[in-house]
Amino acid sequence: MGDVLSTHLDDSRRQYIAEKTGKILKDFFQFYEDQYGVALFNSMRYEIEGTGGPQAQLLWRKVPLDERVIFSGNLFQYLEDSKKWRNRFSLVPHNYGLVLYENKSAYERHTPPRAIINSAGYRILTSVDHYLELVGNSLPGPAPKSGAAPILKCPTQYPLILWHPYSRHYYFCVMTEPEQEKWLAVFQDCVRHCNNGIPEDSKVEGPAFTDAIRMYRQSKEQYGTWEMLCGNEVQILSNLVMEELGPELKNAISPRMKGKPQERQRQWIQISDAVYRMIYEQTQAHFEAVAAKCEMARPAMESVIRTDMDQIITSKEHLASKIRAFILPKAEVCVRNHVQPYIPSILEALMVPTSQGFTEVRDVFFKEVTDMNLNVINEGGIDKLGEYMEKLSQLAYHPVKMQSCYEKMDQLKLEGLQQRFDVSSASVFKQRAQIHMREQMDNAVYTFETLLHQELGKGPTKEELCKSIQRILERVLKKYDYDSSTVRKKFFREALLQITIPFLLKKLAPTCKSELPRFQELIFEDFARFILVENTYEEVVLQTVMKDIMQAVKEAAVQRKHNLYRDSMVMHNSDPNLHLLAEGVPIDWGEEYSSGSPTEADLSAEKRRRAKQVVSVIHDDEAGLPYEPCPEMLSPGVPEKEPAPYPASPDSVKELRGLVAKELRVESPQPTAEPLTNGTSPRESPQPLESEEKGAGQQVSSLNHIPHEPAPTVPREEAVSPPTTPIRRLPSEEGADSDCPKPSDKETGEEVSGQGSTLYVQTTTEDSTGVQTEF
Repeated sequence: MGDVLSTHLDDSRRQYIAEKTGKILKDFFQFYEDQYGVALFNSMRYEIEGTGGPQAQLLWRKVPLDERVIFSGNLFQYLEDSKKWRNRFSLVPHNYGLVLYENKSAYERHTPPRAIINSAGYRILTSVDHYLELVGNSLPGPAPKSGAAPILKCPTQYPLILWHPYSRHYYFCVMTEPEQEKWLAVFQDCVRHCNNGIPEDSKVEGPAFTDAIRMYRQSKEQYGTWEMLCGNEVQILSNLVMEELGPELKNAISPRMKGKPQERQRQWIQISDAVYRMIYEQTQAHFEAVAAKCEMARPAMESVIRTDMDQIITSKEHLASKIRAFILPKAEVCVRNHVQPYIPSILEALMVPTSQGFTEVRDVFFKEVTDMNLNVINEGGIDKLGEYMEKLSQLAYHPVKMQSCYEKMDQLKLEGLQQRFDVSSASVFKQRAQIHMREQMDNAVYTFETLLHQELGKGPTKEELCKSIQRILERVLKKYDYDSSTVRKKFFREALLQITIPFLLKKLAPTCKSELPRFQELIFEDFARFILVENTYEEVVLQTVMKDIMQAVKEAAVQRKHNLYRDSMVMHNSDPNLHLLAEGVPIDWGEEYSSGSPTEADLSAEKRRRAKQVVSVIHDDEAGLPYEPCPEMLSPGVPEKEPAPYPASPDSVKELRGLVAKELRVESPQPTAEPLTNGTSPRESPQPLESEEKGAGQQVSSLNHIPHEPAPTVPREEAVSPPTTPIRRLPSEEGADSDCPKPSDKETGEEVSGQGSTLYVQTTTEDSTGVQTEF
């Protein structure tokens, strides 16, 4: 490996890469500094003039669930240096950095991990053939002949490959299909979280950065969505540099690469990864310096904005009126002919999977709370409540339980519109909607927690507790229906703008963009840091299409099939005292409502246990690792155990209440079936509660402040919950490829560092969430 890098990345080429990277970054940071002043002005103006947006009905968790392990288990990892598969204990903490340990004992001894993978920008593949196709397309030249040995052989039929267009690839596999499905959900959750790396509470730096990225790419005639806007700022900038530098390096290096096609592919993956690391280090240093420079200049800019706010606003409105008079006739014709006819079809394509996903979130929440209620009744009331609530509090971060919600967005298809509107991929919209789903689930859970905790202060009996849980559930579902409608409408508007605005700018550029510099003279020099002609021009273009977008979303709200609120009702916060409950200390269910009277030492041990709590464990801790060597593990013909069928469940909320009331009157025996790992009763839950008539509403749009009103909710179809997958599975009868190396449980002396070359430097960086990440 070192020979490959030293051959193709000699000192002169490394120097060229550094110079080219510096030039790209210099051009970009000029855009960033310009956008920083505009974003600061917009932020301060919004604080003064803005209404704060619509008032959410649900509470949001101010103290995140830190120090929690989301998932853990064992995977086989392919080690490229030794070309062998080794067992790895893997876990996903709350910050979604995939951590790989030598084994579970190393984790328990607090031994440093082998690697921490920041998965921003990665794609999760479950097919070796698909992976080989992507690798083959990454390098020009003859493709490997049919029947030739591929660059990767997987010993099982269930691979999990992390592929990145520039960085190194990671290869894992498991023994059974259920395990593959679980880990696929986990990896996808990691990618989804890490892709969303720019903090949303960054009101100045975040918008300045994303606007600078857009402006820079437009200056290169690159419009439309960008699939590699993934991760934190340094990762995004590294992708930006590689997008421009990568093809140039490929054309220069690929003719000099020797060997068979498979060997050339391996070499290019190593070279690309080494270049990406070099660019990342250089980018990180430059970004930190520019960010510090902008931060130092911020107090002086804030002083000018506060003093001259009215004059700046007047100057900007005057500039906008002149630009509007110039481009409005052309923009309106373009919107009428090329955009307006397609808005309904784009909106319909977005609304169907998105609404299905939010409905699934509602159903999952309803099922989990209902099952918890039944378990509390059957298993001792408040004594078991703390255990169940601690698990429920992490429902939104449970990759497997939330997977059914996320999968609804996979139905989003924009193929017919991608070429017309220059949409590179629908993944941008899928991941954004999925993040909204997780946030709404967490808000619903936290609101339920807060209201239930308040109710418990009244000391309810077992019978009263059951009725209170049901009443609170109905109350939270009504709030969820309203908030999810608000979030979806905002998502639809933003998505439509993301699709149409770049298209309009590209269409208008030949006739309008060359005329923009003459408007610069309308801006006072003292205000030039806060008003940019290019930004004002884009705002004017946005206004030309916003009316059509708002009208389309408003008309869609009338269609009852989407379960959106109409714009004709206003619903103010119906619980003015509810938000005061969220100001208290976060609820610790495990400590506050645990059974018995633990000692101080027990409480300390319990806190340490919760700090390492695993929400969904693939293996049973007491049964040993799932990949411990045993004669049956790789033997074909071993049947898998099927989950026991669930008994029939009530079909409505009324039947559920009758069932619970009946169980209250008769002493209910302990359930004979083995409880599920999530603490729920082994039965199907009833179908989701149908929404009742909504009360008065709230403002929904921060863009035009049009009030909303809830629409009558359409009865939902019966949701059938699939049986829970068993925790452990034996391997399926299909054996591993006889030509492939068999996984070994022997440990190896794998090092996280490089492969012996000074050019291939293994570095550890820290992302925006504080994760020490291998690069």
